[in-house]
Amino acid sequence: MHLIVKVERKRVKRDRKEVVVVDDDDDRCKRSRSSSESSDDGDTKHTSTRTLSFEGVATLRVYLPPFRVSRILKDVEADRSSVEYQRLSWDALRKSINGLVNKVNATNIKNIIPELFAENLVRGRGLFCRACIKSQMASPGFTDVFAALVAVVNTKFPQVGYLLLRRLILQLKRAYKRNDKPQLLAAVKFVAHLVNQQVLHELVALELLTLLLDKPTDDSVEVAVGFVTECGSILQDLCSRGLHAIFERFRGILHEGEIGKRVQFLIEGVFVIRKARFQGYPAVRKELDLVEQDDRLTHEISLQEEELDPENALDVFKTDAEAVANEECYEQLKRQYLVTSLKMKQIQLQAWEMRMTKTLILKRTRSR
Repeated sequence: MHLIVKVERKRVKRDRKEVVVVDDDDDRCKRSRSSSESSDDGDTKHTSTRTLSFEGVATLRVYLPPFRVSRILKDVEADRSSVEYQRLSWDALRKSINGLVNKVNATNIKNIIPELFAENLVRGRGLFCRACIKSQMASPGFTDVFAALVAVVNTKFPQVGYLLLRRLILQLKRAYKRNDKPQLLAAVKFVAHLVNQQVLHELVALELLTLLLDKPTDDSVEVAVGFVTECGSILQDLCSRGLHAIFERFRGILHEGEIGKRVQFLIEGVFVIRKARFQGYPAVRKELDLVEQDDRLTHEISLQEEELDPENALDVFKTDAEAVANEECYEQLKRQYLVTSLKMKQIQLQAWEMRMTKTLILKRTRSR
């Protein structure tokens, strides 16, 4: 016996707008609809008017066309200290920083840096550090580019560079304890290029190599060989004795013969690279050497430090009672950076003109 149930379908007419109420406690979206009923030819029509709230835009629960976002921004910009405006500006800051970090490379880094400084890096320092670490793990081949970007930001905002180093050291220690080789390789490579850019002190590199070679295994020795290949050039210039001690440890591991043949060949290869004085493995490429020696700021962080605060709360939106004043302060810092950058460009242009005039004078004297 079959039970047949008839369902009467009613015509529903809906507008494109929607009210979204965001509950921050359980992080869920609830939709409230206002409906009005009207009868026409015996059919019942339900009409609902839906309007998107500011919280719904800020938390990106739904997609909105740009023109609707601009309308909402016009309504909110009247009060820059309101929570709605701070949410929208935070979301725009996050999207902008992620986009700039994701598209940076060796050719456009000089164009990306002014755009990056145009954003509020003091407020978004947690977002910047997270974007750099995630992008570097996803694309280890661009590690030197991300290190150059961090080096430039570190000259103007040392607290941003110090925060990134703390998070990177914690990630490295976590990967080492978990025996997570891919994550450890990425973190070690980032540390090597930050040492090359002199954002991180070279003693941290020697401390890391000592840790990797203390109880040698195939994986730890392989990671150490890759690390020495990346930053051996600058270690040879800054602390040649420490590098010599590391290579003596490599030699002892070879004589012990407790590691595999493949890793032994890797050690012999790094000895060949050292004999050639790391030719083909420069510390910094010319197009990524963007910081003058006098402007470099080097941080010292020990791997033995246990109280390293990653400040993960900086990655999450929080209301700021002095948001307008902080934005004005950053605007002043941005103007100072633009003025100094213009002066540096003028000085470089004058130096280039002097070199060109000297070469022309030399050519004329030789022709005579």
